[in-house]
Amino acid sequence: MEHTLLALTISVGAVTLAEMGDKTQLLAMAFATKYKASKVLVGVFLATVINHALAVAVGTFAASNETLNVWIQMIAAISFIAFGLWTIRGDRLDGEDKKISKYGPIATVAIAFFLAEMGDKTQLTTIALAAKFPTEPVGVLMGTTTGMLIADGIGIIIGVVMCKNIPARTIKLFSATVFIFFGFLGTWQAARTYLAMSITATAVLLIVLALITLGIGYLIIRKEKQNLAQEEKELAQFCEIKQQE
Repeated sequence: MEHTLLALTISVGAVTLAEMGDKTQLLAMAFATKYKASKVLVGVFLATVINHALAVAVGTFAASNETLNVWIQMIAAISFIAFGLWTIRGDRLDGEDKKISKYGPIATVAIAFFLAEMGDKTQLTTIALAAKFPTEPVGVLMGTTTGMLIADGIGIIIGVVMCKNIPARTIKLFSATVFIFFGFLGTWQAARTYLAMSITATAVLLIVLALITLGIGYLIIRKEKQNLAQEEKELAQFCEIKQQE
């Protein structure tokens, strides 16, 4: 029971952070300007359950192979560092919210959200979490689904209903820092426990990872300043139109 609660709690936190500023959160916010927020969230829920169930199955299956499990745990740990850098970079919609559908709001949102989530950061995070907690697939699925609803609900309420500018830069940097911290912690544990590396070798590995992470992070932050300014401009234009309605 305690292990299930741990898997659920970590999954909620990880996916909530991963979804903040993610493409699918932006998609949920875009749909909330067309449909009722409640219908958007129902569509998000349906798509997430199906999508993340597939992700959990993949992660659990991969971790069940004892031969591969050692490397999977290391890859899963390092992937959190990658997710942190991905969070800093952020996402932009590629017209998913503008595609015309003959179905109702819930089906439209569910289909678009499911497709947008394939290969997305939150789906990959779910696979990594399932690999980390292979004996708790239900806890991981419940946690990741809850995390998606929390993040998308926050985005809809603040960005669409209240028409306030979400402090995207602060949120992204905080989320990225948490991801990268747990990525390094997981890498240390995987190297020492699963690969049986010495303390010296593990320290060298972490230093190399830190230098790579800092270099990539610096380049992403420089580029992201331009994208963030564009996002804030688009939100201001939407709020101006909304106030005139």
